[in-house]
Amino acid sequence: MRHLFSTGILLIAVFINGQGQSSGAGRPLALINGNLIDGVSDEPRSGVTILIRNGRLESIGSGGSALPSDAEVIDLAGRWVMPGLIDAHTHIADLDGARAALRSGVTTARNLGINHFVDIGIRELNRRGVVDLPDMLSAGYHIYPTPREGLFLDFPKLGDLLPKIKGVESVRRVTRAQIERGIDVIKVNATDRAGTVSTDPRRQLYTEEEMRAIVEEGRKAGIGVAAHAHGDEGGRAAVRAGVRTIEHGTYLSRETLELMKRSGTWLVPTLATMAEMLEPRNDVALQIRGRHMVPRLRETTRLAISLGLKIAAGTDTDYGPTSNFRLINEMVELTRLGMTPRDAIRAGTAWSADCLGVDKRTGRLLSGLEADLIVVELNPLTSLESALDVLMVVNNGRVAFRRF
Repeated sequence: MRHLFSTGILLIAVFINGQGQSSGAGRPLALINGNLIDGVSDEPRSGVTILIRNGRLESIGSGGSALPSDAEVIDLAGRWVMPGLIDAHTHIADLDGARAALRSGVTTARNLGINHFVDIGIRELNRRGVVDLPDMLSAGYHIYPTPREGLFLDFPKLGDLLPKIKGVESVRRVTRAQIERGIDVIKVNATDRAGTVSTDPRRQLYTEEEMRAIVEEGRKAGIGVAAHAHGDEGGRAAVRAGVRTIEHGTYLSRETLELMKRSGTWLVPTLATMAEMLEPRNDVALQIRGRHMVPRLRETTRLAISLGLKIAAGTDTDYGPTSNFRLINEMVELTRLGMTPRDAIRAGTAWSADCLGVDKRTGRLLSGLEADLIVVELNPLTSLESALDVLMVVNNGRVAFRRF
């Protein structure tokens, strides 16, 4: 059964949020005198009034729109409103990281690998009405030949798979166990990692047959598969196996990118965090690897944009104390590689919602959808980097963060 959660999480949620009421309950909220980028329209709208009730966008109208007498009114004074950001690739590990993500404007995150299903706890706290947490989609543990030991601590019944998870039946067992735990997406490492000096990111880890078995288990449960893939051979095998997204894609060939386009496979390049490999705090060998990989990833992403691939923005970060890249940085990177600012905003909002399968409830500012939005000072279409300075976050219809 999906979306199971413990009594302990329920009790924590009730304790944190009083009576555990749903987000958005209480007075209507009206935001007036704003400039709007809704994630759908080609042009922004000025002088808008946004009415929020019971956690949802009730109406978006002109400045003269009548307001309920009991509404809480916030005058935006010409500031800019855009959909809450959707980070398609995170590794948030605790509540502090979740809150940091929200303060940066991220109202929805797809967490692609963390110990002990912490992200399921964050997800359930958010759904119980804790306003200062993003909505979370959990992948649980990576499916990786030599996984973290936490996998076997959480699933002692899989202990016979130590020390290596290989083979069709083994990957099926791990996938089923995590689906039973309540994950929202499956993460598989099609190729090895880049962020350690002892691994070869080009090396394929799972066969197409093994990855197809994982995809099949996901389809039975109605959830997709995200494939970590730097190397071309492993990435192409993942696409053929039917994964929904390729994460990173550093060495993908034109042939593989064209296959992705035909297959409708999404690319989540995580450009900004790959650049973090270059920082002096890293091992010298890792910095040298980054000097090679970052230009290659930019070249691949530039080609993907020119080919018209479906691209979603992700940071690949934990939003922890040493994390200094945010989703806006990723969107800025996309503009430097040929994407328009309008499309870069969509890559971090509406398109990411499509990629994650949450487009029926968030990612765009349209009447009836969840009220997830951010407010920034300047027009992000002309000054996207200025959106790093988020002035207000409305999450699930309530003000989670405000600085004016």
